[in-house]
Amino acid sequence: MTTTERGARVAYRTYVSYIDKSREYYAAHGYAHPYRWAQYSDVPFARLQKPLSESTVAFVTTSSMMRAAGSVEVTGGTKRPYASGAATQPEAMYTSDLSWDKQATTTDDVGSFLPLAHLHDAVDKGSVGSASPRFYGVPTDYSQRRTREIDAPDVVQWCKEDGVDAVILVPL
Repeated sequence: MTTTERGARVAYRTYVSYIDKSREYYAAHGYAHPYRWAQYSDVPFARLQKPLSESTVAFVTTSSMMRAAGSVEVTGGTKRPYASGAATQPEAMYTSDLSWDKQATTTDDVGSFLPLAHLHDAVDKGSVGSASPRFYGVPTDYSQRRTREIDAPDVVQWCKEDGVDAVILVPL
């Protein structure tokens, strides 16, 4: 039993299960198999090779850059990974095409999902060596293959170009 906001006890969940909703979505669209969550037996993570106080850190976000007209920047009709200057916090990011609990929160505070100012503060305090000159964006995509084979290699290449030692993924 769970309890509602008014204190009434009910025999069902009062929240939305993302996993259940994803399975229902795929079934409703005729897929023979439900969505398969990404699994990695050989996790592509590694320990830092030097202290964080000597490392260059970057952010990866799933939000998109805004165009002047207030819409997402799209190349050839498809969202693509991008790199953008990280010296200052963007005033706005395009997030309206993404899913989150829009009644509980907003994305008006870009720093809540792309905390560049906090990263620069950590650099100033000496707990992080330096901030990458760019942050990186990847589209929210349901294709593991596209993420793994197209988007991730672009971000890895940019990180190498920028001398990044550690990446923080801040998904929306």
